[in-house]
Amino acid sequence: MSQNILAKIVAQKLGEVALRKQEVSIAQLEAMPLFGKKAYSLKSNILDKNKTGIIAEFKRQSPSKGIINNTAQVHEVTKAYSDFGASGISVLTDQSFFGGTLDDLAIAVQHTTPVLRKEFIIDEFQVIEAKAYGASVILLIASCLTPAETELLAGTAKELGMEVLLELHDASELEYICDEIDFVGINNRSLKSFEVNIEHSLQLRSQLPKNKLSIAESGIYDLATFELLKKEGFDGFLMGEYFMKQDNPAAAFELFVSQIKRNSNAV
Repeated sequence: MSQNILAKIVAQKLGEVALRKQEVSIAQLEAMPLFGKKAYSLKSNILDKNKTGIIAEFKRQSPSKGIINNTAQVHEVTKAYSDFGASGISVLTDQSFFGGTLDDLAIAVQHTTPVLRKEFIIDEFQVIEAKAYGASVILLIASCLTPAETELLAGTAKELGMEVLLELHDASELEYICDEIDFVGINNRSLKSFEVNIEHSLQLRSQLPKNKLSIAESGIYDLATFELLKKEGFDGFLMGEYFMKQDNPAAAFELFVSQIKRNSNAV
C-alpha cells in the first residue's frame, strides 16, 4: 500500500468516523450485548505450541490486488479457521477499500477463537466500537499514527480488556512500541513499492524488544516461507490472501494446517 493510498484511506476514515459518531453514541456502543463479554486471549493461543500460530484473515479485496474473493461466506470461512486450529481470526472492517463491514466482525466473533478487528484505527471511538462488536484484539498501524496516539489508543484497548497488535514497516517506527502493545507485526510488503521482502522483515525482527511477541504479516504464500519465518523466530503469522484467493478458502486453510502438521511430525 503506497503512502498516497494510505493518506487517502486515513482521510476517508476521518470522515467515516465523524459520521459514525453522529449515528451511534458511545453509550449505545457500551450497551451492546458483546461489550461486556470477556475477550479471548490471542496471546495465550500464540504461545500454545499445539496451535498453528496463524492469524487467518477474511478479506474480500484490497487496493493493491483488487477483488480477491467476493463469493466466500464469512461464517463458513471463519468457522473453518476456528475449527482447524487458527490461533486467531482477522476480519477487515473497512468497506471503501477492502469491502469489509462491522457485520463481518459480528459473524466471526460467534466462534471461540479470538478475533482481530483489522481496521485503520485513528480514534478511540473505533476502539470502543471494536469491543462492542466482540473483537478481542485491535490493530494499530504505526504509519497512520504518532507514538503518542498509539499509546493512547492501545491504553484504551487494554482498559477494555482487549489485546493490541502494532504494525510496523521499518526501523524508524520502533519508537511506537510501548508497554500497552502485546504483539508487534512486521509487514513484509513495502508501503512504497508493494514488493514483498522477507529479508527486510527478518532484519527488523532482530531489533524488536524481547518481551513482545512478533507477528509476520503479508507475503506468506507457501509452506516454505511459513517454515522459514517460524525458524527465524516469528511467534505468529498473519495470513489471508493465500487462503482467500482459493476457490474454497476453508478447504485451503484445512489443507495448509495438515501440511504443517505433516512437516512437524516428519522432523
